[in-house]
Amino acid sequence: MNAPRTLRYPAELVESGLVSAEKLPALEDVAARYAVAITPEIVGLIDPADDADPIARQYVPDPAELRTTPDETGDPIGDKIHEVSEGLIHRYPDRVLLKFVHVCAVYCRFCFRREMVGPQAPHLTPQALENALDYIRSHPDIWEVIASGGDPLVASPRRISELVQALADIDHVKVVRFHTRVPMVAPERVTDALVASLAAPGVTGWVAIHANHPREFTPAARAAIARLADAGIPLVSQTVLLAGINDDAETLGQLMRTFVENRVKPYYLHHGDLAPGTGHFRTSLAAGQNLMRALRGRVSGLCQPTYVLDIPGGHGKAPVGPSYVETTPEAVSVEDYRGGKHPYRPDKIRTES
Repeated sequence: MNAPRTLRYPAELVESGLVSAEKLPALEDVAARYAVAITPEIVGLIDPADDADPIARQYVPDPAELRTTPDETGDPIGDKIHEVSEGLIHRYPDRVLLKFVHVCAVYCRFCFRREMVGPQAPHLTPQALENALDYIRSHPDIWEVIASGGDPLVASPRRISELVQALADIDHVKVVRFHTRVPMVAPERVTDALVASLAAPGVTGWVAIHANHPREFTPAARAAIARLADAGIPLVSQTVLLAGINDDAETLGQLMRTFVENRVKPYYLHHGDLAPGTGHFRTSLAAGQNLMRALRGRVSGLCQPTYVLDIPGGHGKAPVGPSYVETTPEAVSVEDYRGGKHPYRPDKIRTES
């Protein structure tokens, strides 16, 4: 019997029963523009009988992806504006983002780099990587390097270890952070060798794990996360707010609790970026703020991510969560998690000596 394989073509989605045959021509049009890959781990989670299945919506191509609105762009967060060397983005003063690879284990249908990743994307050559490292060496303000792509954990442990060691040899680089879906979608890749490759003397390795729905935490995914956590690697989360997937308080709250139960600290809840063909996933900012209000006080403080918008045009992330403070010339009012408002008059408060 053949081992389960990653599905990469719409015809394979039909053969596997994930989509009906009549959808094949439309999905082939989508696949001609945007890469498709669904790992066996994810295939096993999809309910083909549920047209609104939150797992399928993340990974199975949809004809809606070919509908582009005027405000959508192939570079929604302005990577190119801040690209200082091929594959190296220097947007913030103390950190850079390195597009270590340009492929992923799966291709999310809402990806903000969907025009830049996939089997057709050019690989980062050894010379381009060396040029990026030279830039990092020559900028002592760079304290952290974020390995992204693509998904950096699809690279071999040898390549990852070589990268980490090269960064550890740079005195001013102290943190290397990996952004990945691999523990959730291809947990078998999280081997002892891969875990060992993520850190070296002189730098601290962090891993940011991307998941958007509680069902993604399969037993294998939980075991992969545990291997990272047991090795002492600090773990944080990334989630994209997605219509029809996690845009309700119950699902989002359970997702954040599940992260914490698995020793992953919720970090960012991203508002959907203006990537081409992703409008059917985006919520309004007001909807996201209402969800954050619903989480506040109802789930542990450990479970509270920061809701952020990556400002179009390359201006960086900004927190866009709700405000609980209202200030007027006469008074300050603070809102509690139930919606009650309370005056706060620090000038009236007497401190004990």
